[in-house]
Amino acid sequence: MTTEKEARSRMAKKTTAESDEARLKKKVAAQLTGHKSPEGDAGLRALRKRLKRAQRKRRALALRKKRATGKTSEVAAPAAG
Repeated sequence: MTTEKEARSRMAKKTTAESDEARLKKKVAAQLTGHKSPEGDAGLRALRKRLKRAQRKRRALALRKKRATGKTSEVAAPAAG
């Protein structure tokens, strides 16, 4: 029998040193080098889409954090004054 802690540790994702976004950028750049027509390459298009999705996710998270901290400081300021 495995303990609950062991089961959770096996299911958790392993973190990597570089982000998904950096890995995708490298893959896109590698496929673009020496490519005759990048517009027609379905694999390259899929990589670009994944890269854009990762960028949107990162930007949305940053914006959410910024708005959350902004609301707490705005609420605290009038209450103190």
